[in-house]
Amino acid sequence: MFSDQSRLLILIIACGLLWSLESFIPLNRYAKDRFRRAVPNLALTVLLVATNLLLSLASAQLAVLIQAKQFGLFFLVHLSPWLALILGVVALDLFAYFAHVLLHKSRASWQFHRVHHSDKDVNVTTAFRQHPGETVWRLLWQVLAVAMFGLSLEVVAVYLTMSALNAQLEHANIRINHSLDRWLRLIVVTPNMHKVHHSRQQSETDTNYSNIFSVWDRIFSTYSPAADFKRLRYGLDGFDDPQKQTVRALLRLPFVHEA
Repeated sequence: MFSDQSRLLILIIACGLLWSLESFIPLNRYAKDRFRRAVPNLALTVLLVATNLLLSLASAQLAVLIQAKQFGLFFLVHLSPWLALILGVVALDLFAYFAHVLLHKSRASWQFHRVHHSDKDVNVTTAFRQHPGETVWRLLWQVLAVAMFGLSLEVVAVYLTMSALNAQLEHANIRINHSLDRWLRLIVVTPNMHKVHHSRQQSETDTNYSNIFSVWDRIFSTYSPAADFKRLRYGLDGFDDPQKQTVRALLRLPFVHEA
């Protein structure tokens, strides 16, 4: 349904559009060195794409094997293709929620995830500011969902495309109408909702873990309402030094045990 090339093209176009919107309707005003600040994020994006491409073959072979053996919970009942797609996307998103929560709750996995949270200028490029170690962690949870529910390659491709597009949107530094945001977040994670998760205050960081569908935070009592953006500060204390924001420093970060 979606080849790797077509998915990548869709994401590049979406990123370009959101980058442009950030210039016209920014939530927070940009400093003059906007592009230079984004260079580490763009470098990590390249690593993210490369890691996914390297691991996607194994994931694809598993999905093909599962379909051939008809293994998984969804094979216990007869589902139409559309219902299988919808339920498959929901299942993958639930497992993505669990993976994200554990990235915060486990000290070992937090060492990797703080690469993402150490960005003090959250914008569309932050969506893919991810250490390769975190990429592997998230893929393991995706594979677990594929095996448990018996998901097809098509379902996984649709979900990953939706997930990546929403990740760009929810991280984008764009101003959203509060009324529109309030209605949208009843179903999906919005930019205003996700920005709370990037707060320096741990009480706010430990909320709003959902990936696409906001319902998971409401079900598991991790939901937080919109923040006061006049006081909200992104990033992590102790990581504002430019020397700690280089690509090399970010790749080493999981192995540097700091408070």
